[in-house]
Amino acid sequence: MIHWEEGGQTHSARWRSENGIAPHKKIQIGDDTLTADIAYRLACEGTAILYRGDFQNARQLLQALVRRADKPSKKSQRTERVEKDKTKSPLDSFNLHRLAQSQRARILGMLLIPVNADHSISLRRAPDVAQACLEAYGKQEQDYVISLRELLGVISAHEWRKKGVPVLAREDEEIRIHPHYGVFSPIRGEYIELVLKAPLPAALSTQSLTFDIGVGTGVLSVVLAVRDVRNIIATDLNERAIACAQENIDRLGLGEQITILKTDLFPEGKAGLIVCNPPWLPARPSSMLEQAVYDPESQMLKGFLNGLKEHLLPNGEGWLILSDLAEHLGLRSREQLLGWIESAGLKVIARIDTKPNHPKSFDKADALYRARSAELTSLWRLTAKNE
Repeated sequence: MIHWEEGGQTHSARWRSENGIAPHKKIQIGDDTLTADIAYRLACEGTAILYRGDFQNARQLLQALVRRADKPSKKSQRTERVEKDKTKSPLDSFNLHRLAQSQRARILGMLLIPVNADHSISLRRAPDVAQACLEAYGKQEQDYVISLRELLGVISAHEWRKKGVPVLAREDEEIRIHPHYGVFSPIRGEYIELVLKAPLPAALSTQSLTFDIGVGTGVLSVVLAVRDVRNIIATDLNERAIACAQENIDRLGLGEQITILKTDLFPEGKAGLIVCNPPWLPARPSSMLEQAVYDPESQMLKGFLNGLKEHLLPNGEGWLILSDLAEHLGLRSREQLLGWIESAGLKVIARIDTKPNHPKSFDKADALYRARSAELTSLWRLTAKNE
C-alpha cells in the first residue's frame, strides 16, 4: 500500500510497480500550477508527486522531466571531458549506461497517477485506459496508484497488442504477432530470418516433433509451424507469455500443431529439433519487463545447453539463437560459450550469422555504439557429440 497526506487526512491505495519499486515514503500533491523545475528538484530529492490536475498537463510535465533528465549537467559535462581522455572498456561503458538508465528511470518514475478500481482515471482530460490496464493487471478490487511513465508503457503495449507486429507472409497473407504487456515483442526480425533459413534436421522426417523452449509471444513456434513442422511443444513459466502465445496461436489457427506447457525449460520426452532464444545478456534485470533481455549468470542459457543432449532424438538438432553483444560488452567470452557447449556433451554442426539492422546499431550517439555496431546474431546448430 501507498500512503499520503491530503486535505488534512491520511489516504491509502494499492501501489503498483512492474519495476518492483517499493511504495514511496515521501509524497507531495501536485497540480497544474507545479512547475517543471520544482517537480524535477522534488524527484531528484526522492519526493514523489501525486498528480491531481489535468492528465494532459501531467504528460507535458513528464516530457519536461525527460528533457531535464537527459540534459547533462555542467558537472557531468566536465566529467565526460575527463573521461574522454581515458580509455573506457566496453564493460565500463555498459555498467555506466545501466547506472545512468537506472537513475533516469527513478527520477521519471516519481510522477504518480491515481487510478480507480475499474481502471478509470478521474483526472480532467484523462483517456480511457480501462482496457489497456485490464490487459496488464487484470481485474482490481480497489483503487491503486501507478507512475505515469509505467501507465504510458501500458497504453503503448495495448496499441502494439491491437495492431500486432508483422513477422512474415504466408500465402499472400501477412502474419502478425500480437505481444502482450510484459512479453518481449519480436521487433528484431533478424533472428526470425535465421529460423526461416536454417535447414530442418533429418530427424524431423521420421518424427516431426519440435520443442520451443521459452515460447514468449509464440513467434518461433509460429515460424516452425509455417515451415510445416507438424507437432510443436512450446514451454514457458511466465503466465503472461503463456497467455500471449496461446492467443497468437489461436488467432492464426495453429492450435492443432502447437501445444503450450507451463514448465521449466524442457517438457518430457525427446524431439528431433529443440529451439531456444534465451535472454542475450548475462546481467541482473532491474524489472520483470527486463527478464527477456537479461539472464543473471546465463542461467537459462546454461540450463538449455546442459539439458539439450538428453532430450534430442538420434540425429536431432538444438538451435540456439544468440547475439554476441555480451561478448563485445565483456560480459561473456566466446571461449566460455564454447566451453559450456563442450561440457554439455554437444558439438557445433554449423552456425548461421546475420547482422542486426535495428536503429541503435547505427546510432553513434548511443552509449553502447561500439559494441552494437559489431554485433552479430547467430543460430548455432548443435547436436550430441556421439552423433
